Amino acid sequence: MPKGEPNTQTRATTKYQQKIGLIPKSFKIKKSLADEFKATCERLGVGQAATVTKLLTEFIEQNKE
Repeated sequence: MPKGEPNTQTRATTKYQQKIGLIPKSFKIKKSLADEFKATCERLGVGQAATVTKLLTEFIEQNKE
């Protein structure tokens, strides 16, 4: 949450994200890989978050016990 008093839109966005179960995740990768991933997503016209979500979902499905 930003410092100070958040505006109405910020509060609404935060409430919505909590309602649908979105959480921030953070990890470190090499800058060159991140830059290439961003460029590829832009070239293909797909979002980075949607692509990572798809990759995670496919990985989970392929590796279920």
